[in-house]
Amino acid sequence: MNKKLLAALLMSTALLTTACGDDEPHDEDVDVEGCEHLAEGPSTAVNATLTGTPPSVSNDHRRYDIALVDGAGGRRGSVSFAAAEATDYVLYLSADVPVVITDASGATVEIEESAKSSESCTDIKGRHVVPLSVGTFTFTFGPTTSASVNLVIEEASHEGHEH
Repeated sequence: MNKKLLAALLMSTALLTTACGDDEPHDEDVDVEGCEHLAEGPSTAVNATLTGTPPSVSNDHRRYDIALVDGAGGRRGSVSFAAAEATDYVLYLSADVPVVITDASGATVEIEESAKSSESCTDIKGRHVVPLSVGTFTFTFGPTTSASVNLVIEEASHEGHEH
């Protein structure tokens, strides 16, 4: 193999490793990632529900455009999220919409940290850090006057992160 080509390949690999494989997770890096997907997608449309099994969302580097429905006190709706790993997850919202997280038994999961913005991105109107165990959780949005909310879910730690 040509030595120049090999050197260029090694340098590209090093740059990619540096960009995505940082050993020390940084909230700001996660916010940049969340913001990128909030603004640019890719996106999936989801119709939230008030009854029955809520549609599922994931932490798969995509934006979920969640249509809310009329409910008590305004627009609201639920989606489900299956956490494959016990870790802190960051929920990024495009609107300042209340969110309540419950586990499979219906118990409320406490949000560790909440903000209505991020220094990294003006598109973030809600930023919630929540510790989740392995299992399925329900995210209930509202009540709000907003007809919809966009959601991106990222793991707070980017160790082992792949794009």
